[in-house]
This record gives sequence, C-alpha cells and structure tokens, in this order.
Amino acid sequence: MAKHNDTGKWGEELAVERLIEAGYSIVARNWRLGHLEIDIVARKDDVLVFAEVKTRTDRDTDPLEAVDKRKIANMVRAADAYMQHENLPLEAQFDLFAISGTPDNYELEHIADAFYPPLKSYR
Repeated sequence: MAKHNDTGKWGEELAVERLIEAGYSIVARNWRLGHLEIDIVARKDDVLVFAEVKTRTDRDTDPLEAVDKRKIANMVRAADAYMQHENLPLEAQFDLFAISGTPDNYELEHIADAFYPPLKSYR
C-alpha cells in the first residue's frame, strides 16, 4: 500500500477514536456510492455526523487547505445520498479532522459542525 494510503488510514483511526471518546457510535467508514465518498459516518442521538479526515505528515502544510468549496459540495451530496439510501430522517452535521505529524508526534484538530450545507451547488 502506498505511504499516503497508510497515512490516511492512520488519520481516520485517530478520528474514529476521538468520536467514540465523545460518545458517538461509528455507523460507516469509507462509505461510497458512485464517485461520492464519506470518510466516517457517526451517530449520537438524532444527529448523524459526516466527517472528513485530512492527514498530512508535513507539519508545515495545513491539512484543511484541501477542504475547498468543491470538497464541501461533494461532502454534502454524499451525505444526502447516504441519508436517502439508508432512509434516515436525522439531523446532519459536518465535521472536519485535521491531523499533522507522525504517530509518535502529531496534532489533531476536530472541528465539530464545521460548516452548513451551501445553498448553491458548485458542480
């Protein structure tokens, strides 16, 4: 497996641990429908969290720079597809995880409820 894939899996594991510690149950990981993908789907009470995890080994690079309007629009479309596919009339929340460093020395930032779905589509 390529190094960036290992880095991504490691970052997702950290995010899952953080969500579980916060009382969420993990509903799905790496859920896909066509080209749409969600890193983590978690649930707590009547809220579904759709989490995007960005992991970088280079501490000088902000992982959140990769979350642009297009990524947000794709996350919203994926969340909508997931909720329709699973027939879940729950509140949706979008979280972002930014992880920088290595397993020995890293920083993790969890931005809960990071954004609201945009009213405009950016296709």
